[in-house]
Amino acid sequence: MYLALLVIFLQCSEVYAQGKVFTFNRVEIRVQPSVKVKNGAPMSISCHADISKNTDFQLKHNFTIFKDGKLVFMTVSDKEDAWYEIPAAKSSDTGDYECTVKADGKLGFSNSIYVWVAGMTKPILTADKKEVVEGEVVKLRCELPEEVPPLEFVFRKIKTNSAPKEKRVPEQNQNFSEVEYYVEEGDNILQFDCFGKRQVRSGWESSQHSNRTLVTVKEPFIKPTLITKPSNNVTEGDQIEFECSTVVAQIRDIEIIFQKNRTILNSVRDKKFLRYSTVATQEDSGEYLCKVEQGTVSKTSKLNVFVSELFPRPTLSASMTKLDESKDLILSCSINGVRRANFSILRKSPSGDVLLKNSRVLPIKVSVNDTGFYTCKAEVKGIVKESKSVRINVYAPVSKPTLSVVSGSPEVVLGKPLQLICHSVMGTPPITFTFYKGDEIKKNVTNDTYATFLDEDIGLNDNGGYKCDARNNHSSGVKTSNILNVTVIVPIRDASLGSIPYGEVEVGSDTAFLCSVKEGSWPIDFKFFKKTDHEVLLHEVREYSDRTIWHKKTMKRRDTGTYYCMASNRASVDVRSRPITISVILAVWQKGVIAAFVLTAMAGAGAVALWWFLRKKKKAKGPSMEMSGSPLAPNLTSEKLTRQPSDGNYYSGPDLESAEVDYTEVEVSTLDPHRAPEQKGTETVYSEIRKTNNDSMENRNSRIYGHPDAT
Repeated sequence: MYLALLVIFLQCSEVYAQGKVFTFNRVEIRVQPSVKVKNGAPMSISCHADISKNTDFQLKHNFTIFKDGKLVFMTVSDKEDAWYEIPAAKSSDTGDYECTVKADGKLGFSNSIYVWVAGMTKPILTADKKEVVEGEVVKLRCELPEEVPPLEFVFRKIKTNSAPKEKRVPEQNQNFSEVEYYVEEGDNILQFDCFGKRQVRSGWESSQHSNRTLVTVKEPFIKPTLITKPSNNVTEGDQIEFECSTVVAQIRDIEIIFQKNRTILNSVRDKKFLRYSTVATQEDSGEYLCKVEQGTVSKTSKLNVFVSELFPRPTLSASMTKLDESKDLILSCSINGVRRANFSILRKSPSGDVLLKNSRVLPIKVSVNDTGFYTCKAEVKGIVKESKSVRINVYAPVSKPTLSVVSGSPEVVLGKPLQLICHSVMGTPPITFTFYKGDEIKKNVTNDTYATFLDEDIGLNDNGGYKCDARNNHSSGVKTSNILNVTVIVPIRDASLGSIPYGEVEVGSDTAFLCSVKEGSWPIDFKFFKKTDHEVLLHEVREYSDRTIWHKKTMKRRDTGTYYCMASNRASVDVRSRPITISVILAVWQKGVIAAFVLTAMAGAGAVALWWFLRKKKKAKGPSMEMSGSPLAPNLTSEKLTRQPSDGNYYSGPDLESAEVDYTEVEVSTLDPHRAPEQKGTETVYSEIRKTNNDSMENRNSRIYGHPDAT
């Protein structure tokens, strides 16, 4: 019974569970009255869930609204709509809004919607002072209490009859900003205001301007007064006096400075006026400035002064400006339209002007040391004026130049550049040097005492003809050097090595090595080398020729190897020949001795063998054995002794046609009468002895092999 009830309960639960089915069709977010709202107007944001159900049942909806990804509103309702009310919209409410709805484990999302709250609240401006003194600082504060950062604040300083001066201050973390304004000279009545800006999707948005704040400015002292006595138009030699004064509220720390251009002429402290006087000169014409300073406040006045010329600037003239040493020079000083003046002639010097004479005219017999700048001065009524400088050049004649090679040696390698130097020991610079190659001018150089010339076109026939000229402004004219002959060194080309005999050399004989070159200037250094584990220098010699022969005496077997030669000259380039190989072999007579010794040894060995064979047979048959014939002779005649070739000589056995034959008779007695009939007589056994003629010697025709100059 209980089991049946349990089954019925489970089935009912399953039917109930299957009856609650729903799904989100969409989630929508809306803004009232529109997506663009004025600042301060009410705004409502609604979130609507469109849900489909299989039956009518209640759901709990969790509504969440976000602005720019941050949570701003959340509520739970059994209705399908939720409302986020903003009574007075502010600019900070501008942003992207979206909402989510969560019900029974399911979640729905809306699209994003952008809301723009147009306009900003009016900022509030305050100043820390209502009254200031010139040079002080005013501190301003601008605040947007209902706005949120980031913001930008713009402060404005407003003066009468001038454009406002603005200061922009960005603020990333606060809704207010503070700045300081320096109160300048002439800032009598100042007004300040400010406004705020923020960046929106469409650009920048600005607030209204704040209230204007008025600041009164007091002067610590008035603008100074600058006057001249007797007037600001004077003549050279007149006494002129400047006076600068001001009215000051507090004389302490006040300073008056008087200057012309950037030069301070006079200054006073803790006084209301300043005086400065001088004898007027034409250089005193110009603008003068009086400046009064106290703390950070500075005020100036300017005045122009014109000084008329009393007499013109003197002129220094010279009888000649370029002349030879020991010549006469006359310097004279004059003033146009003025005859009476105190004149002096001076020479300019880095350490100061040197007075030569208090006179209008100065005659000089010049030397080279008199070269320099000269000037004259004229004085009238205490006014001194100086003329322009005149350059006097005194010339000593150039000495005969010397022409030499920079490297020192008067020679050059063919194809290499040649650098020459032309030098004059004496002569007043500048000196002009001219280089010649033959009769052709190659280069002109103006320098002090020397000049160089680089000839990069050196030919095989360029063995001389260089010279140089030197001249300056002296009247003596041109001096010419001696002709410089330069030797052209031809580098070594194509060294070769040969020998007599070539290839094979007999032990004990001499060998001649010939080393030659195709081209190269003499003398030539020849070196002979043999290749081993390291290079071995065998012989060296210097020759005034393109070839040399080295005789090596008594060659030995250890002299077998590879040889080469090397040639060089003053071009300092070593040229190496191709190597040749020399083999040292036995002489002919040495080969004959060895052959004779071998033949003798073989003949002796054959005789011993024959004797041993005959004795053995004799012992075996007895002394009475009769010999009817001997097979030894034909064996001997047909026998050939052979020997393999050695060192080019070989032995091929006896020559049957040319050999001499010796015949020997041998008597044999019959010992056994029962075996054969008795015979008595002689039976001849022929032994052939053949001789070979080994006395011929090998003839050689000697020649230089392996050398291109061989004959």
